[in-house]
Amino acid sequence: MSGTDGHTPTWETPRLKGLTTWDADWAGLRVVVAGIGASGFSAADTLIELGAVVVVVDAGATHENEAKADTLRIVGARDVLLGAEHATALPRVDGEQPDLVVTSPGWRPTQPLLTDAARAGVPIWGDVELAWRVRIREGRPTAEWLAITGTNGKTTTVGLTESMLLAGGKRAVAAGNVGTPILDVIRDPQGYDFLAVELSSFQLHWAHSLSPLASVCLNVAEDHVDWHGSYEAYLAAKASVYERTRIACVYNVEQRETEAMVEEADVVEGCRAVGFTTGLPSVSMMGVVEDLLVDRAFIEQRKDSAAELASISELGEVVPRHLVANALAAAALVRAAGLPAAAVRDGIRAFRPGDHRIQVVANEDGVLWINDSKATNPHAASASLASFASVVWIAGGLSKGVSYDDLVRDHARRLRAVVLLGEDPAPLRGALARHAPDVPVSLHPGTQTGNGHDGGPPGPATGEALMQWAVAEAARIAQDGDTVLMAPAAASMDQFTSYAHRGSAFMEAVGARGGQRSNAKES
Repeated sequence: MSGTDGHTPTWETPRLKGLTTWDADWAGLRVVVAGIGASGFSAADTLIELGAVVVVVDAGATHENEAKADTLRIVGARDVLLGAEHATALPRVDGEQPDLVVTSPGWRPTQPLLTDAARAGVPIWGDVELAWRVRIREGRPTAEWLAITGTNGKTTTVGLTESMLLAGGKRAVAAGNVGTPILDVIRDPQGYDFLAVELSSFQLHWAHSLSPLASVCLNVAEDHVDWHGSYEAYLAAKASVYERTRIACVYNVEQRETEAMVEEADVVEGCRAVGFTTGLPSVSMMGVVEDLLVDRAFIEQRKDSAAELASISELGEVVPRHLVANALAAAALVRAAGLPAAAVRDGIRAFRPGDHRIQVVANEDGVLWINDSKATNPHAASASLASFASVVWIAGGLSKGVSYDDLVRDHARRLRAVVLLGEDPAPLRGALARHAPDVPVSLHPGTQTGNGHDGGPPGPATGEALMQWAVAEAARIAQDGDTVLMAPAAASMDQFTSYAHRGSAFMEAVGARGGQRSNAKES
């Protein structure tokens, strides 16, 4: 790691360089806000409150967007342009070239409006960059940021970090990519001591001057290459979380890529590198000794001892390895922020993980049923599969062009059987044929295979009906000691509205089977 003063933003005009607090001179700044979703609406609303002249653009002319546009016009937006024709070029603001574009994270860098802005030399920020600029406001406390990214595990780690901060008596909140627009948090009238900020690679791409107290990249695997253009660009976006970090860069000892990111990061002088591992920790690491989470980084006697933080069993009924890693990463962040070990323990005890993440649905007749619908890519599914010895795997969906060969090869020995979802099961089915040819595969009789139908009636009309079939098929196969694991390794939007819809359908189908068994016993 190399040192910097932590406050050297890039690609800015002289006026923008001075906009580093809420109370700076934002009045009259001409801004185009790209996107009217949750983050775009929040950015536009904030900029209007600051006195900027705001034009909002979104390609979707939906009823929902029209309602949002009406609200923004009422509060003072100069214009709101809805429809695909408005997203093809950079609009003018009061007849002039804008001073700034603030983009929603979903807009790709190759989107025509954004490429037009880049060609014209107009700086582009994301909502996170804007939030960093306005976080300092006279009369309110300025929250310290703990920045969290990674291909998988971000939301769980952010939740654990928030829980530990609250247990330590701090006013804190999870923000960013977790659903609450960060600018809404920044504008809270009471302010916060700490923000646990989840950052996607999209948000990091458009953030240029963040200087968090501590930061972590939990892990990396190939993802979002279509947005970034290459895996290298995706890695670069993830690595930028460490730039200008002030106290601690936290990295995954078991993934060399994250350590290399820290080594290359331009940080504030005196910042430390702190590793986390699910094995025995070395000096300046968080890790595991027997069944305990321990700290050998933030204690004076770290050369020859470790501080006990919590027991692994306090993390829940089923504790997969990656959950242990997430807890250690969160612990490193809050310990860097000066919280005591007791806050880590109490935060873990109070934490309730979100639905659809290694969620125990039922444990009946010797079969454990697990909902991990949030496992939307092979890397996440691999972490799930690694947690269980004998698995009936419900998998498949919208593959997004990823390869399943490594995933199947690594876990073939765990698979008792596979029940396939997805309108196009060919990618995962092919990997199973190559690397687990002896594992039975169940495919819904109406699923398209590329050569017509496998036979039988048309496929199910709804996700719920499909999941009822998948659960019934898994129940038919599962034996005492098995885990039925719904970890699809794919997106959901081909047969469900979201991963949450998919997970809820699974839980409902499992619950319905439990009720049927109870009724059968009573009769």
